Amino acid sequence: QVQLAESGGGSVQAGGSLRVSCAISGNTYGAGCMGWFRQAPDKEREGVAAWIGGGRTTYADSVKGRFTISRDSAKNTLYLQMNSLKPDDTAMYYCAADWRWCGSGTAPLRWKYAYWGQGTQVTVSS
Repeated sequence: QVQLAESGGGSVQAGGSLRVSCAISGNTYGAGCMGWFRQAPDKEREGVAAWIGGGRTTYADSVKGRFTISRDSAKNTLYLQMNSLKPDDTAMYYCAADWRWCGSGTAPLRWKYAYWGQGTQVTVSS
């Protein structure tokens, strides 16, 4: 079992930055593949960024060049650094993990992850 707990959400003005964190506990070896997802009201959940180990990452086109996903194994924490935020980035952000191989390319952004956190709200005002 893997437990995930997001933190760091908040409100920021357009153009600002925010970093959200995901603390990983339990069987951390079960978090070989991890991702950040977001869901805005009345919209489907979308994959934003994924970390698939070995320094490999992938991003949705909508955040490429603005968001950076990283993982600190010593702290068992996954991060999402968000820069140049836009009102369209407003959503509940969730981290997810899976022990299985979640694919290559952009496939990890569509993977059905086994473990999910409760989410943290990010609000960007214009």
